[in-house]
Amino acid sequence: MPHITFDHYLRYDELTTTLQAFADEFPQLVALESLGKSHEGRDIWLVTVTNTQTGSASDKPALWADANIHATEVSPTSATLYLLNKLTRDYGKDADITRALDTRVFYLCPRVNPDGAELALADKPRFIRSSTKLYPYPEEDLEGFINEDIDGDGRVLMMRIKDPNGGWKVHPDEPRLLTRREPTETGSTYYRLMNEGRIENYDGVTLRMKRIAEGLDLNRNFPANWRQEVQQAGAGKYPTSEPEVRAIVDFIATHPNITGGITFHTWSGVLLRPYGTLADDNFPVEDLRVYKRVGEKGTQLTGYPAVSVFHDFKYHPKEVITGVFDDWLYDHLGIFGWTVEIWSPQRQAGITEYKYIEWYLDHPHEDDLKMLKWSDETLSGNGYVDWYAYTHPQLGEVELGGWNMMYAWRNPPPHLLEKEIAPFSDWLIWQALISPKLELYESSVTKLADGVYKIRMVVHNTGWLPTQVSQKAVEKKAVRGMIFEIKLPVGLTLTTGKLREEVGQLTGFSGTPTSPSPWTTRAHTDDRVKYEWVVSGVTAGTDIDIIARHDRAGVVRHTVRLE
Repeated sequence: MPHITFDHYLRYDELTTTLQAFADEFPQLVALESLGKSHEGRDIWLVTVTNTQTGSASDKPALWADANIHATEVSPTSATLYLLNKLTRDYGKDADITRALDTRVFYLCPRVNPDGAELALADKPRFIRSSTKLYPYPEEDLEGFINEDIDGDGRVLMMRIKDPNGGWKVHPDEPRLLTRREPTETGSTYYRLMNEGRIENYDGVTLRMKRIAEGLDLNRNFPANWRQEVQQAGAGKYPTSEPEVRAIVDFIATHPNITGGITFHTWSGVLLRPYGTLADDNFPVEDLRVYKRVGEKGTQLTGYPAVSVFHDFKYHPKEVITGVFDDWLYDHLGIFGWTVEIWSPQRQAGITEYKYIEWYLDHPHEDDLKMLKWSDETLSGNGYVDWYAYTHPQLGEVELGGWNMMYAWRNPPPHLLEKEIAPFSDWLIWQALISPKLELYESSVTKLADGVYKIRMVVHNTGWLPTQVSQKAVEKKAVRGMIFEIKLPVGLTLTTGKLREEVGQLTGFSGTPTSPSPWTTRAHTDDRVKYEWVVSGVTAGTDIDIIARHDRAGVVRHTVRLE
């Protein structure tokens, strides 16, 4: 087995070596390829995981999972690696994993944004949102405040400066903490608070944030509801203008066997579903029910609540986010997409009832004390650093300390990483196994006369989801129906049926209610379909290949002998 531990975050070279080791160790299960090149020319790795002895990846329903599209969100890479490790380690031992790799395929992209991640994981880190490409302008800003590690200790902490007009003061119950100053309050020591950093071209009086030269947000560059920079910051020049996003979109759009997708982010400890722009009553009813059922399973397995972005996760109550991965996956392709926000420091500290975004603007003082206690006891004080004096090159005497955001907030601290990411693998395996799956129900051959035979093929969808996956896919005409084909040897004539014919979609059993009732029981076999051919000119002992296939539900190949 490749040696992999989940107690640190992998830089690009180690990630590459690790993935190659899996491909070398498990050639029957794992294939490694490059989706394309990042802005700086690094390979964007794609891992395909399936049992190739039971069929090619393209013939099986697939689940997509990617990670680390945002530069500092490095624990998502570990989540995909954990899944890869579990699939390969437990194949042949765990029944669900064995069935999943025998009948389905996983496409894993562990690091969408290798350039940005290298900055975040550098010995002297620098934190940007996404790509290292200069955007929207080709040059850097010449002045302003820059967040960075100024004392060379490998951390980017907070910085406080005494200022009579500052908005912060020492917490009355804990001198290490700051709390906001009351609106009419005077007569105490106040602080101006900012992140650790330096100032370029400081005029000695005014401070402003230096415009981040790398202003892209790759998760605003997807085609669905894409808006220009003036409406959506970081969106790029046009949809899929950035090579990292273009590589993902091209792969998914050209692999119609993909039936679901998950993108791993941080942080908040929540499972997010579309829409980001519309209320739930805009969903097809059947699709919303599926989303809620899949979300309930996710909550059961991970402990993370499953919520709507539009209703529960807006950064501003009157603004929406557009051009994101999961909206594109669902709205354009009719595939159920999810965004997983790994890690909730608040929940770790015992704060369970809180609003994901609003908490940062307003919360009880008691929450800060709980957070500090958690840092002291669980993180050995490395999450919240006691304030210490530092002579700043422009500001003079300041204090550094406070929260170490990269260590305690943006990602799980390394010693807590494995426990946090482990449950997601079970949810993703479950999602793969609910995909539609075409299987042979029965076949038969009937001799009608000398040299004339009737061939019947019956297939059924054994998956939970319907073959089209969603009603949105039907609405958008995103997927074809099921297709029957027959391969006739030379000299034979087809008198009934067609060489190739599309016959529509098959249901799964996702609509099954909680329990039987007179309102919910009816006789139907909408999950099953038969097709018949009559062939003449047959010599006894002839073999004929018949095929049933669906872009999302897989392929059934069968050979019948005409005796």
